[in-house]
Amino acid sequence: MKPLLQPVDIRQIHGESPRVLTEIFNDGVNMAAWQRRLPVQIEDFAALLVGLGQPLEDLRVFDVNEHETPLLPHLLAEAAELQGYESFVADVRWLVSAFTCLLGARRVGLRLRVLQGAMCPRFHVDNVPVRLLTSYVGPGSEWLEEDAIERRGLHLAQAPVDNIKRLQPGDVAVLKGEKWLGNEGAGLIHRSPPSQERRLLLSLDWLA
Repeated sequence: MKPLLQPVDIRQIHGESPRVLTEIFNDGVNMAAWQRRLPVQIEDFAALLVGLGQPLEDLRVFDVNEHETPLLPHLLAEAAELQGYESFVADVRWLVSAFTCLLGARRVGLRLRVLQGAMCPRFHVDNVPVRLLTSYVGPGSEWLEEDAIERRGLHLAQAPVDNIKRLQPGDVAVLKGEKWLGNEGAGLIHRSPPSQERRLLLSLDWLA
C-alpha cells in the first residue's frame, strides 16, 4: 500500500494559465488554481444576478463526453433575461468541458448557487476524488497550507487568522479530496468564506 503523504510533500500550485490545472495529477499537489480575470460581461452578469437578492440554484448530474461540448439547457433559467447570460452560460460550458477533458470524466455533478452566508463555515476536507470551485462574484473559498492547522479533530480546530489563504473571484481551483487514490489524509483543507456578502458559486464533481 502506498504510504500517506507527509506534510512536507503537500503543496498548492497557482498560475495564470489554465494549463496549471494539470498540476493536480502530481503527487503532493492537493490544489491547482488558475488565477484568471473574468471578462467584463460575465462580471456584470454575475453582479446583476446576485443583485436580484434571490437564493437561486441549479443542481444537475449529467453524462459527459470529452469530444463534445455539453449543452446545459435552461441553465439557471431564472436569469435568462439578464444581459450577459449567453456569455455566462458559454463560460460554464467551457469549464465543464475543460474539467471533463482534464479527468477523462464520464459523469459530472454541477452545482450553481447564489449564496449569502457560509455554506460550509468550518474548515474541512471533501470526501470526493476531486472538485472544481469558482466564485463568479463575491469572496472565494478559503484554504490552508499544510501544518497551519491540526488535521486530527479538524471540525473542532481553530486556525490562526493570519494563515488563511483566499481564492479571488474568477479563480478556478481544482481540489483533491480524500477519495483521490493515494491522497488519503491529504485532501485540501478549506471552507466557505465567513461573509454575508452574496456570491455566485459554481462547483463541479467528478462522479465517474
